Amino acid sequence: MTDVSHESKLPQERRLVTAVPGPKSEELMARKQATVADGVGAVMPVFAKRASGGVLEDVDGNSFIDFGAGIAVTSVGNSAEAVVRRATAQLEAFTHTCVMVTPYEPYVEVCERLAELTPGDHAKKSALFNSGAEAVENAVKIARTHTKRQAVIVFDHAYHGRTNLTMALTAKNMPYKHGFGPFAPEVYRVPVAYPYRWLTGPENCAEEAATEAIDQITKQVGAENVAAILIEPVLGEGGFIEPAKGFLPRISEFAREHDIVFIADEIQSGFCRTGRWFACEDEGIVPDLITTAKGIAGGLPLAAVTGRAEIMDSAHSGGLGGTYGGNPVACAAALGSIETMREFDLPARARQIEQVMKPRLRKLAEQHGVIGDVRGRGAMLAIELVKPGTKDPDPAATSALAKACHQDGLLVLTTGTYGNVMRFLPPLVISEDLLNEGLDVLERALGTL
Repeated sequence: MTDVSHESKLPQERRLVTAVPGPKSEELMARKQATVADGVGAVMPVFAKRASGGVLEDVDGNSFIDFGAGIAVTSVGNSAEAVVRRATAQLEAFTHTCVMVTPYEPYVEVCERLAELTPGDHAKKSALFNSGAEAVENAVKIARTHTKRQAVIVFDHAYHGRTNLTMALTAKNMPYKHGFGPFAPEVYRVPVAYPYRWLTGPENCAEEAATEAIDQITKQVGAENVAAILIEPVLGEGGFIEPAKGFLPRISEFAREHDIVFIADEIQSGFCRTGRWFACEDEGIVPDLITTAKGIAGGLPLAAVTGRAEIMDSAHSGGLGGTYGGNPVACAAALGSIETMREFDLPARARQIEQVMKPRLRKLAEQHGVIGDVRGRGAMLAIELVKPGTKDPDPAATSALAKACHQDGLLVLTTGTYGNVMRFLPPLVISEDLLNEGLDVLERALGTL
């Protein structure tokens, strides 16, 4: 792998100098529990002090290998040089005017970059927001006003956000939806091609799932009533599910045949994460609208809806926006993030990460019956944990494995509809040495189950 770790501001090493959590983190956790709502949880009981490259340092001086990247946000590394440089310059110029009051060039520049980078050679326009959920909500608004229809089709295992509409779009009840209803109407859920769990086997998955989904849409909703079909090209919180090859093209074709807006939610999978700029490129999918966030701005809050100009222009003037949407500092950070992605060819680095990690994960699966499936692509990889000899989900083993990794200096995240998937989202600038050391920690942790 090409080494860009010299850009990092911290020693690129795993280092444990206290128990995890250490005393300073424990003190801060007590303060958090006293003043922060209990609904705001934490994956690891440590408090970050610094992060750079492929490591995160806590307030006690422990240095963790980072296989989370802030949930696929700091793909270019924490405090990447171009992100800091551009954001700092913008901070010194001005921090806010509201683009709907007096526009500014960085907003336009980000939209220009999105038009260049997103799939398809058609005329494109964008609108910028603060979060992935905002982007999804606005994509639905745009689709509805364009089609003059109301129904939205989503899929099993989907995750699209935590606002009222996006909770309705999300499949998983706990922790995202439980107790928070009622939810927005006119949302309909259909099957997705989940190869590992398709009853008749992965070889039949794409055709059968697509046929069943289209049949349900046609019979239960009516294609003529559907404004949008919304799907993650690689499902994130649902368990890093790659829909079986052929499923996405079939659904996209159905949408096109019936003048339904096809929306690709690339909030977690976009911006080089899967080895391409956007995951939908893997099967040549050109969405009508694409939503992005997370990796777009190197850690600053920014999101976007990008799509066909004639669809994006359906909303009336003033119908899209928000006080902070497309904040100038976040836009400057996004330009720095994209600069870094281009300079270091981060799609290629994501593919290199896969070449390092996937063979070792598969070997671990051969050695440990608790690993039922290894999947993903680029630097968006996962293992699904089951009770050995079955496909029964094992969330307890997944939780125990994550805790053992944390105790040994590796930051990992769990996910999945059944809480039994461990996902790996390292910064794309991580070194091969750290990748392998992180996998060594994972291997030791598996031995404790």
